[in-house]
Amino acid sequence: MLSGSKSISNRVLIIEALSGASIAKPNLATAHDTQLLQELLQSYSTTLDAEDAGTAFRFLTAFLAFKEGEWILTGNDRMQQRPIGGLVHALRSLGADITYLRKENFPPLKIGGGKLSGNHVKVSAGISSQFVSALLMIAPLMPHGLTIELEGKVVSEPYISMTLSLMQYFGVRYDQRDHTIHVPPQTYQPKDIFIESDWSAASYYYEMAALADEANIELKGLLEDSFQGDSVLASLMNSFGVETKFQNEVLTLSKTQSNSSYPHHYDLSAYPDLAPALFAAAAGLSRTVSFFGLEHLAYKESHRENALRTELAKCGISVNNDEGVITLLGKFSVAAPQFKTYNDHRMAMALAPLALVCGEVLIEDPLVVNKSYPDYWKDLMSIGFGIGEVK
Repeated sequence: MLSGSKSISNRVLIIEALSGASIAKPNLATAHDTQLLQELLQSYSTTLDAEDAGTAFRFLTAFLAFKEGEWILTGNDRMQQRPIGGLVHALRSLGADITYLRKENFPPLKIGGGKLSGNHVKVSAGISSQFVSALLMIAPLMPHGLTIELEGKVVSEPYISMTLSLMQYFGVRYDQRDHTIHVPPQTYQPKDIFIESDWSAASYYYEMAALADEANIELKGLLEDSFQGDSVLASLMNSFGVETKFQNEVLTLSKTQSNSSYPHHYDLSAYPDLAPALFAAAAGLSRTVSFFGLEHLAYKESHRENALRTELAKCGISVNNDEGVITLLGKFSVAAPQFKTYNDHRMAMALAPLALVCGEVLIEDPLVVNKSYPDYWKDLMSIGFGIGEVK
Protein backbone atom coordinates (compact mmCIF):
# COMPACT_ATOMS: atom_id res chain seq x y z
CA MET A 1 0.00 0.00 0.00
CA LEU A 2 1.28 3.46 -0.88
CA SER A 3 1.99 5.74 2.04
CA GLY A 4 -0.76 8.09 3.15
CA SER A 5 -1.25 11.35 1.30
CA LYS A 6 1.17 14.02 2.48
CA SER A 7 -1.36 16.73 1.64
CA ILE A 8 -4.14 15.14 3.68
CA SER A 9 -1.78 14.18 6.53
CA ASN A 10 -0.41 17.71 6.94
CA ARG A 11 -3.89 19.23 7.05
CA VAL A 12 -5.09 16.66 9.58
CA LEU A 13 -2.08 17.41 11.81
CA ILE A 14 -2.90 21.14 11.84
CA ILE A 15 -6.59 20.47 12.50
CA GLU A 16 -5.63 18.07 15.30
CA ALA A 17 -3.46 20.74 16.91
CA LEU A 18 -6.22 23.34 16.57
CA SER A 19 -8.82 20.96 18.03
CA GLY A 20 -6.74 20.33 21.15
CA ALA A 21 -7.55 16.62 21.05
CA SER A 22 -5.76 13.53 19.78
CA ILE A 23 -7.05 12.11 16.49
CA ALA A 24 -6.49 8.49 15.41
CA LYS A 25 -5.11 8.72 11.85
CA PRO A 26 -4.03 5.33 10.45
CA ASN A 27 -1.83 5.41 7.34
CA LEU A 28 -0.41 8.83 8.21
CA ALA A 29 2.17 9.76 5.58
CA THR A 30 5.71 8.54 6.21
CA ALA A 31 7.02 11.53 4.24
CA HIS A 32 9.77 13.53 5.91
CA ASP A 33 7.66 16.68 5.52
CA THR A 34 4.83 15.15 7.53
CA GLN A 35 7.09 13.73 10.22
CA LEU A 36 8.80 17.12 10.48
CA LEU A 37 5.51 19.00 10.81
CA GLN A 38 4.40 16.61 13.53
CA GLU A 39 7.65 17.21 15.41
CA LEU A 40 7.39 20.99 15.07
CA LEU A 41 3.79 21.03 16.31
CA GLN A 42 4.90 19.08 19.38
CA SER A 43 8.06 21.11 19.95
CA TYR A 44 8.58 23.41 22.95
CA SER A 45 11.27 25.38 21.12
CA THR A 46 10.63 28.97 20.09
CA THR A 47 12.76 28.53 16.96
CA LEU A 48 11.22 26.18 14.43
CA ASP A 49 13.09 25.02 11.32
CA ALA A 50 10.77 23.79 8.56
CA GLU A 51 13.80 22.91 6.40
CA ASP A 52 12.52 22.51 2.80
CA ALA A 53 8.92 21.66 3.73
CA GLY A 54 6.85 24.34 1.98
CA THR A 55 3.48 23.06 3.19
CA ALA A 56 4.72 22.91 6.77
CA PHE A 57 6.15 26.43 6.61
CA ARG A 58 2.96 27.98 5.22
CA PHE A 59 0.60 26.13 7.52
CA LEU A 60 2.77 26.95 10.54
CA THR A 61 2.89 30.63 9.61
CA ALA A 62 -0.88 30.94 10.08
CA PHE A 63 -1.02 28.48 12.99
CA LEU A 64 1.65 30.36 14.96
CA ALA A 65 0.05 33.73 14.18
CA PHE A 66 -3.10 32.37 15.82
CA LYS A 67 -1.37 30.75 18.81
CA GLU A 68 -0.23 32.70 21.86
CA GLY A 69 3.56 33.12 22.01
CA GLU A 70 6.55 34.30 20.02
CA TRP A 71 8.51 32.25 17.50
CA ILE A 72 11.19 32.32 14.85
CA LEU A 73 10.09 30.27 11.82
CA THR A 74 12.86 29.48 9.37
CA GLY A 75 13.86 27.04 6.64
CA ASN A 76 16.75 26.01 4.41
CA ASP A 77 18.27 28.10 1.61
CA ARG A 78 15.68 27.05 -0.98
CA MET A 79 12.83 27.77 1.46
CA GLN A 80 14.21 31.26 1.93
CA GLN A 81 13.83 31.79 -1.83
CA ARG A 82 10.14 30.82 -1.85
CA PRO A 83 7.78 33.79 -1.40
CA ILE A 84 5.58 33.99 1.68
CA GLY A 85 4.55 37.64 1.31
CA GLY A 86 0.97 36.98 0.17
CA LEU A 87 0.18 35.00 3.31
CA VAL A 88 2.03 37.38 5.65
CA HIS A 89 0.20 40.37 4.16
CA ALA A 90 -3.14 38.64 4.69
CA LEU A 91 -2.31 37.73 8.30
CA ARG A 92 -1.07 41.25 9.05
CA SER A 93 -4.39 42.63 7.80
CA LEU A 94 -6.01 40.46 10.49
CA GLY A 95 -3.76 41.94 13.18
CA ALA A 96 -0.83 39.50 13.09
CA ASP A 97 2.57 40.62 14.34
CA ILE A 98 4.99 39.19 11.76
CA THR A 99 8.45 40.54 10.88
CA TYR A 100 10.73 39.53 8.02
CA LEU A 101 14.15 38.76 9.47
CA ARG A 102 16.08 39.02 6.20
CA LYS A 103 14.49 39.77 2.83
CA GLU A 104 11.06 41.36 2.47
CA ASN A 105 8.37 38.81 1.48
CA PHE A 106 10.60 35.79 2.17
CA PRO A 107 11.46 33.57 5.17
CA PRO A 108 12.66 33.54 7.90
CA LEU A 109 9.93 35.15 10.00
CA LYS A 110 9.50 36.40 13.54
CA ILE A 111 5.91 35.74 14.62
CA GLY A 112 4.15 37.17 17.66
CA GLY A 113 1.08 34.97 17.94
CA GLY A 114 -2.36 35.31 19.45
CA LYS A 115 -3.18 38.81 18.17
CA LEU A 116 -5.60 38.04 15.34
CA SER A 117 -8.88 39.94 15.53
CA GLY A 118 -10.22 40.72 12.03
CA ASN A 119 -12.95 38.81 10.23
CA HIS A 120 -12.37 39.64 6.56
CA VAL A 121 -9.26 39.17 4.44
CA LYS A 122 -8.22 39.32 0.81
CA VAL A 123 -5.51 36.92 -0.29
CA SER A 124 -3.69 36.40 -3.55
CA ALA A 125 -4.27 32.82 -4.67
CA GLY A 126 -1.97 32.99 -7.68
CA ILE A 127 1.27 31.64 -6.17
CA SER A 128 0.14 28.96 -3.72
CA SER A 129 -3.22 27.53 -2.73
CA GLN A 130 -1.52 26.75 0.58
CA PHE A 131 -1.85 30.42 1.57
CA VAL A 132 -5.62 30.01 1.38
CA SER A 133 -5.61 26.61 3.12
CA ALA A 134 -3.47 27.97 5.95
CA LEU A 135 -6.00 30.75 6.58
CA LEU A 136 -9.01 28.46 6.22
CA MET A 137 -7.85 26.05 8.91
CA ILE A 138 -7.56 28.76 11.59
CA ALA A 139 -10.78 30.47 10.43
CA PRO A 140 -13.28 28.53 12.61
CA LEU A 141 -11.42 29.52 15.78
CA MET A 142 -11.23 33.23 14.96
CA PRO A 143 -13.42 35.26 17.38
CA HIS A 144 -15.78 36.34 14.61
CA GLY A 145 -14.99 33.66 12.07
CA LEU A 146 -13.41 34.67 8.77
CA THR A 147 -14.43 35.64 5.26
CA ILE A 148 -11.72 35.07 2.66
CA GLU A 149 -11.78 36.75 -0.75
CA LEU A 150 -9.55 35.03 -3.31
CA GLU A 151 -7.82 37.51 -5.61
CA GLY A 152 -6.46 36.73 -9.05
CA LYS A 153 -6.29 33.37 -10.77
CA VAL A 154 -6.59 30.55 -8.25
CA VAL A 155 -3.87 27.90 -8.65
CA SER A 156 -4.21 24.31 -7.44
CA GLU A 157 -7.87 24.87 -6.56
CA PRO A 158 -8.47 21.17 -5.73
CA TYR A 159 -6.17 21.59 -2.73
CA ILE A 160 -8.46 24.33 -1.39
CA SER A 161 -11.40 21.97 -1.92
CA MET A 162 -9.45 19.27 -0.06
CA THR A 163 -8.96 21.62 2.91
CA LEU A 164 -12.65 22.53 2.99
CA SER A 165 -13.71 18.87 2.71
CA LEU A 166 -11.46 17.89 5.61
CA MET A 167 -12.71 20.80 7.71
CA GLN A 168 -16.26 19.66 6.96
CA TYR A 169 -15.33 16.08 7.92
CA PHE A 170 -14.28 17.45 11.31
CA GLY A 171 -17.60 19.27 11.80
CA VAL A 172 -16.91 22.73 10.38
CA ARG A 173 -19.58 24.58 8.40
CA TYR A 174 -18.71 27.02 5.63
CA ASP A 175 -20.30 28.90 2.77
CA GLN A 176 -18.53 29.26 -0.59
CA ARG A 177 -19.74 31.58 -3.32
CA ASP A 178 -17.63 32.31 -6.37
CA HIS A 179 -14.25 33.50 -5.03
CA THR A 180 -15.47 34.15 -1.47
CA ILE A 181 -15.42 31.64 1.38
CA HIS A 182 -17.09 32.40 4.71
CA VAL A 183 -16.36 30.31 7.82
CA PRO A 184 -18.39 31.23 10.93
CA PRO A 185 -16.90 30.87 14.44
CA GLN A 186 -17.09 27.27 15.69
CA THR A 187 -14.92 24.41 16.93
CA TYR A 188 -13.51 21.29 15.31
CA GLN A 189 -15.13 17.97 16.27
CA PRO A 190 -12.24 15.47 16.42
CA LYS A 191 -12.83 11.94 15.17
CA ASP A 192 -10.81 9.11 13.64
CA ILE A 193 -9.79 9.36 9.98
CA PHE A 194 -8.11 6.90 7.60
CA ILE A 195 -5.49 8.74 5.55
CA GLU A 196 -5.94 7.59 1.98
CA SER A 197 -2.84 6.89 -0.07
CA ASP A 198 -1.15 9.57 -2.15
CA TRP A 199 -2.41 10.09 -5.71
CA SER A 200 0.64 12.26 -6.46
CA ALA A 201 2.88 9.29 -5.63
CA ALA A 202 0.69 7.09 -7.82
CA SER A 203 1.59 9.28 -10.82
CA TYR A 204 5.00 7.59 -11.10
CA TYR A 205 3.35 4.15 -11.40
CA TYR A 206 1.04 5.49 -14.09
CA GLU A 207 4.16 6.79 -15.83
CA MET A 208 5.75 3.33 -15.57
CA ALA A 209 2.65 1.70 -17.02
CA ALA A 210 2.64 4.19 -19.90
CA LEU A 211 6.31 3.55 -20.71
CA ALA A 212 6.18 -0.24 -20.39
CA ASP A 213 5.25 -2.64 -23.19
CA GLU A 214 2.96 -4.47 -20.77
CA ALA A 215 1.80 -3.60 -17.27
CA ASN A 216 -0.29 -5.01 -14.45
CA ILE A 217 0.31 -2.90 -11.35
CA GLU A 218 -1.82 -3.10 -8.19
CA LEU A 219 -1.96 -0.14 -5.79
CA LYS A 220 -3.78 -0.24 -2.47
CA GLY A 221 -5.19 2.57 -0.36
CA LEU A 222 -6.30 4.86 -3.22
CA LEU A 223 -9.96 5.86 -3.24
CA GLU A 224 -12.04 6.43 -6.35
CA ASP A 225 -14.08 9.02 -4.45
CA SER A 226 -11.06 10.94 -3.22
CA PHE A 227 -10.33 14.13 -1.27
CA GLN A 228 -7.39 14.60 -3.64
CA GLY A 229 -7.69 16.54 -6.88
CA ASP A 230 -4.77 14.55 -8.28
CA SER A 231 -7.14 11.59 -8.62
CA VAL A 232 -7.88 13.13 -12.04
CA LEU A 233 -4.73 11.22 -12.99
CA ALA A 234 -6.82 8.15 -13.79
CA SER A 235 -8.63 9.93 -16.61
CA LEU A 236 -5.60 11.92 -17.79
CA MET A 237 -3.54 8.77 -18.26
CA ASN A 238 -6.16 7.08 -20.44
CA SER A 239 -4.67 8.99 -23.35
CA PHE A 240 -1.26 7.55 -22.48
CA GLY A 241 -2.61 4.03 -22.84
CA VAL A 242 -3.10 3.29 -19.14
CA GLU A 243 -6.40 1.79 -17.96
CA THR A 244 -7.54 2.07 -14.33
CA LYS A 245 -9.82 -0.40 -12.56
CA PHE A 246 -11.05 -0.20 -8.95
CA GLN A 247 -12.09 -3.45 -7.30
CA ASN A 248 -12.17 -4.54 -3.65
CA GLU A 249 -10.19 -1.47 -2.50
CA VAL A 250 -7.42 -2.24 -5.01
CA LEU A 251 -6.56 -0.05 -7.99
CA THR A 252 -5.13 -1.95 -10.97
CA LEU A 253 -3.21 -0.31 -13.80
CA SER A 254 -2.90 -2.07 -17.13
CA LYS A 255 -1.42 -1.10 -20.48
CA THR A 256 -3.80 -0.73 -23.41
CA GLN A 257 -3.29 0.32 -26.98
CA SER A 258 -2.48 4.03 -26.90
CA ASN A 259 -4.98 6.14 -28.80
CA SER A 260 -3.35 7.82 -31.80
CA SER A 261 -5.76 10.73 -31.37
CA TYR A 262 -4.51 11.48 -27.85
CA PRO A 263 -4.94 15.06 -26.56
CA HIS A 264 -2.10 17.37 -27.48
CA HIS A 265 -2.86 19.99 -24.81
CA TYR A 266 -3.17 19.45 -21.05
CA ASP A 267 -4.31 22.05 -18.52
CA LEU A 268 -2.42 21.32 -15.29
CA SER A 269 -3.23 24.56 -13.46
CA ALA A 270 -5.15 22.59 -10.84
CA TYR A 271 -2.72 19.64 -10.72
CA PRO A 272 0.88 20.95 -10.73
CA ASP A 273 2.30 18.00 -8.80
CA LEU A 274 1.38 15.71 -11.70
CA ALA A 275 3.56 17.70 -14.11
CA PRO A 276 6.90 15.87 -13.55
CA ALA A 277 5.44 12.40 -14.22
CA LEU A 278 3.42 13.59 -17.21
CA PHE A 279 6.41 15.43 -18.69
CA ALA A 280 8.59 12.34 -18.28
CA ALA A 281 5.93 10.00 -19.71
CA ALA A 282 5.45 12.24 -22.76
CA ALA A 283 9.22 12.49 -23.22
CA GLY A 284 9.76 8.73 -22.94
CA LEU A 285 7.03 8.12 -25.51
CA SER A 286 8.48 10.85 -27.81
CA ARG A 287 5.11 12.60 -27.85
CA THR A 288 4.68 16.19 -28.97
CA VAL A 289 2.37 17.60 -26.32
CA SER A 290 1.76 20.93 -24.61
CA PHE A 291 1.04 21.76 -21.00
CA PHE A 292 -0.28 25.05 -19.65
CA GLY A 293 -1.35 26.59 -16.36
CA LEU A 294 2.05 25.89 -14.79
CA GLU A 295 3.43 29.37 -14.15
CA HIS A 296 3.89 28.54 -10.47
CA LEU A 297 6.30 25.63 -11.11
CA ALA A 298 9.02 28.19 -10.41
CA TYR A 299 8.02 28.24 -6.74
CA LYS A 300 8.29 24.50 -6.07
CA GLU A 301 11.20 22.69 -4.37
CA SER A 302 13.18 23.47 -7.51
CA HIS A 303 12.34 25.66 -10.48
CA ARG A 304 10.72 22.57 -11.97
CA GLU A 305 10.21 23.89 -15.47
CA ASN A 306 13.89 24.79 -15.82
CA ALA A 307 14.99 21.58 -14.13
CA LEU A 308 12.88 19.39 -16.44
CA ARG A 309 14.07 21.37 -19.48
CA THR A 310 17.72 20.80 -18.55
CA GLU A 311 17.40 17.10 -17.75
CA LEU A 312 15.14 16.09 -20.64
CA ALA A 313 17.50 17.87 -23.04
CA LYS A 314 19.96 15.10 -22.19
CA CYS A 315 17.51 12.72 -23.86
CA GLY A 316 16.91 14.67 -27.05
CA ILE A 317 13.70 16.30 -25.80
CA SER A 318 13.18 20.07 -26.05
CA VAL A 319 10.98 21.84 -23.51
CA ASN A 320 9.88 25.18 -24.93
CA ASN A 321 7.78 27.86 -23.24
CA ASP A 322 5.78 30.19 -25.46
CA GLU A 323 3.81 32.64 -23.32
CA GLY A 324 2.96 30.04 -20.70
CA VAL A 325 2.38 27.10 -23.06
CA ILE A 326 5.09 24.50 -22.41
CA THR A 327 5.64 22.16 -25.36
CA LEU A 328 7.70 18.96 -25.44
CA LEU A 329 9.29 18.13 -28.79
CA GLY A 330 11.78 15.59 -30.07
CA LYS A 331 12.59 11.89 -30.11
CA PHE A 332 13.78 10.26 -26.90
CA SER A 333 17.25 8.89 -27.60
CA VAL A 334 19.95 8.36 -24.99
CA ALA A 335 21.80 5.58 -23.19
CA ALA A 336 22.19 5.60 -19.41
CA PRO A 337 21.58 9.32 -18.77
CA GLN A 338 22.70 10.80 -15.45
CA PHE A 339 20.00 13.02 -14.01
CA LYS A 340 20.34 15.78 -11.43
CA THR A 341 17.50 16.09 -8.93
CA TYR A 342 17.90 19.72 -7.73
CA ASN A 343 17.01 18.72 -4.17
CA ASP A 344 13.52 17.98 -5.53
CA HIS A 345 11.84 14.68 -4.66
CA ARG A 346 9.52 14.76 -7.67
CA MET A 347 12.39 15.16 -10.11
CA ALA A 348 14.00 11.95 -8.81
CA MET A 349 10.78 9.95 -8.84
CA ALA A 350 9.67 11.13 -12.29
CA LEU A 351 13.00 10.62 -14.05
CA ALA A 352 13.78 7.15 -12.66
CA PRO A 353 11.08 5.28 -14.68
CA LEU A 354 12.71 6.46 -17.91
CA ALA A 355 14.98 3.43 -17.40
CA LEU A 356 12.14 1.50 -19.05
CA VAL A 357 12.92 3.14 -22.40
CA CYS A 358 16.70 3.49 -22.23
CA GLY A 359 17.79 0.52 -20.12
CA GLU A 360 19.39 2.39 -17.26
CA VAL A 361 19.44 5.81 -15.61
CA LEU A 362 21.64 7.30 -12.92
CA ILE A 363 19.91 9.45 -10.30
CA GLU A 364 21.98 11.92 -8.31
CA ASP A 365 21.05 12.41 -4.65
CA PRO A 366 18.47 9.59 -4.62
CA LEU A 367 17.60 10.08 -0.94
CA VAL A 368 15.81 13.32 -1.83
CA VAL A 369 12.69 11.10 -2.18
CA ASN A 370 12.51 11.00 1.64
CA LYS A 371 10.68 14.32 1.47
CA SER A 372 7.46 12.63 0.34
CA TYR A 373 8.05 8.91 -0.36
CA PRO A 374 10.90 7.32 1.65
CA ASP A 375 10.15 3.78 0.40
CA TYR A 376 10.17 4.69 -3.30
CA TRP A 377 13.33 2.79 -4.25
CA LYS A 378 12.35 -0.24 -2.18
CA ASP A 379 8.93 -0.29 -3.81
CA LEU A 380 10.48 -0.05 -7.28
CA MET A 381 12.59 -3.10 -6.50
CA SER A 382 9.46 -4.96 -5.39
CA ILE A 383 7.96 -4.58 -8.89
CA GLY A 384 11.09 -5.68 -10.74
CA PHE A 385 13.42 -2.69 -11.09
CA GLY A 386 17.07 -3.24 -10.35
CA ILE A 387 18.35 -0.57 -7.97
CA GLY A 388 22.10 -0.37 -7.46
CA GLU A 389 24.38 2.08 -5.73
CA VAL A 390 27.12 3.68 -7.82
CA LYS A 391 30.48 3.22 -6.11
